[in-house]
Amino acid sequence: MSLDEAARAELVEQRECPRCTVPPGSPCRTRMGTVATQYHTVRYRAVPVLRSGPPIRMPSDRNPGTVWRPSPEPAVTPAAVERTGDRIGYGRVSSRGQDLETQQRLLKSAGCLDPLYLEQISTRQRERPKFQAALAVLRPGDILTVTMLDRLGRNTLELITSAQDIEHRGNRLEILQGPLSGIYEPRGSGKILFALMAVIAEVERDFIQERSLEGLATAEANGKFGGRPRAIDDDRFAIALARRRNPQESVTSIARHIGVGRSTLYRAFAEHDAQGLADSQTEEGAPRG
Repeated sequence: MSLDEAARAELVEQRECPRCTVPPGSPCRTRMGTVATQYHTVRYRAVPVLRSGPPIRMPSDRNPGTVWRPSPEPAVTPAAVERTGDRIGYGRVSSRGQDLETQQRLLKSAGCLDPLYLEQISTRQRERPKFQAALAVLRPGDILTVTMLDRLGRNTLELITSAQDIEHRGNRLEILQGPLSGIYEPRGSGKILFALMAVIAEVERDFIQERSLEGLATAEANGKFGGRPRAIDDDRFAIALARRRNPQESVTSIARHIGVGRSTLYRAFAEHDAQGLADSQTEEGAPRG
């Protein structure tokens, strides 16, 4: 038996077993009254660092298969053996217009260690460097903390996969706000609820995107266009067009006169010329009365 196996057995035996009701310090027993060949699942899964690992076999010095007898209770408490675990904070937004400061404040208020792992990353980008960095620093017993469920992933598959990855590492997931606020329990009804909320989160994102597109379409129909303001207004562009008719004047001098960049004016002229060409072709192709 390796030292790791011995340490795992000692961690398990810090607690009584809910299945066979043996006291702390004793190995698990079977219904026949013999020492079990492995600890009961419900017992070792109560230990955060062991809950996602393989079954814990009974050490040979506990004499599995022999008549079970109680052992002295351990002199130390579970708190003295296990790390309490640190909170590692992760936050994410998908565009530069969104606010990371609120997530940062909530994560710090929850007791997350510095540095926090915050990133602005497009939903179209697969890799999440800061999320992977946060996972890399997790030690046994640590908790990965996010403000909301949808900060953990950008679709249902990514949410569920990320939660499973955290569990398989022997860590826990904490959600600060929303229906699943608290430490996520990845089993039983907790797992079902998590999957349900992951689907709802993805559907809600789709609704938000759909409503945004509808709003833009309505605004455009009313003559309002989103995006950045135009760098050159109609009045200044009219002046630029008039001055361009003078072959002695360069685009550089025109741009300086009306107060815009040369590249901006070149683009405006190109768009104007392209639109004029398209209009002329439309007129030529129209049926004559």
